[in-house]
Amino acid sequence: MRSNIQPSDQGRQSFIEAARRAQIIECAIDAIAELGFAQTSLAQIAKRAGISTGVISYYFAGKDDLIRAVAAHVYAVGEGHIDPLVSREGSLRIALLTFIEASVDFIAVKPRYPTAIMNIIRAGRTEGGKPRFDPAVGEARRLGFNNILRRGQELGEFRPFNVDVMTITIIESLDCIPQQVVENPELDLKAYAAELVTLFDLATRNPSVSGI
Repeated sequence: MRSNIQPSDQGRQSFIEAARRAQIIECAIDAIAELGFAQTSLAQIAKRAGISTGVISYYFAGKDDLIRAVAAHVYAVGEGHIDPLVSREGSLRIALLTFIEASVDFIAVKPRYPTAIMNIIRAGRTEGGKPRFDPAVGEARRLGFNNILRRGQELGEFRPFNVDVMTITIIESLDCIPQQVVENPELDLKAYAAELVTLFDLATRNPSVSGI
């Protein structure tokens, strides 16, 4: 017996399901950024999406599963915003400074995203002692900074320093920005980015190399 479901119908259904899943994730980001992690329930998210909690349960196996999807989405969107800007730079020094500037710009363009991640991290681990989301979703950013710094040292664009320490320092300086934006919504992020660019340029550049 042949199924009455045509390939075109399956395609439309898959598109609708993907759109609904994306909508739920966006509403979860909004709720977590605005209300905090503890106050965000599936009911709150469903209300924002205009659906029932049963619809959320169809796509996600509970709040923890949804939180993991939120984190993966936020980091993926961040990479999509930053990577094209960094990859077109030839100089490792300029690539580093562009990476920092683009990271701050992402916070300015999508402030709810990093705020939601901040609130999730501050909620601590699950009752079972596990991280709220897979730390590997942020590994691309760490490796990106680490590779630029290490390669820049090899080419002589950067002075000698501990690459791991510098990588962590840069990331921590970026990750503290969302809280400052919450406390001061009028924070000038362009000026903030410029200051970080100057700070880490001075901290990493090789002063003996002319023209940089």
